[in-house]
Amino acid sequence: MAKSRNPAFEYVEPIGARVLVRKDDPKRETKGGIALPDQAEIPTITGRIVTISALVEHDDDMPLRQYDKILFHPKNAIPVDFEPDNQLFVVPVEDVVAVFRRDAPREEEPQEEE
Repeated sequence: MAKSRNPAFEYVEPIGARVLVRKDDPKRETKGGIALPDQAEIPTITGRIVTISALVEHDDDMPLRQYDKILFHPKNAIPVDFEPDNQLFVVPVEDVVAVFRRDAPREEEPQEEE
């Protein structure tokens, strides 16, 4: 009986209101420069959006775009066994709690009625 080989996947597309996130590397030292042992690793819940679903892409009320750095709640994140280091996760958009931006969004000035 021949062994079936899994095809090499090249792309993961999230479905529904989900994004594919590459989790940032875990922190190995504190901001003050103190090295942490492996057991005391600070859990990392930040990452970059690799791909967004079509539903999220077409939703103007959803401020998530590809390559955004985000803060997410890891409880419902689904690991994707796609890479040896397993840094990819499918994350529901309701678990994305913040998006990091360089500039604050501009507030629209109210238009005066004539």
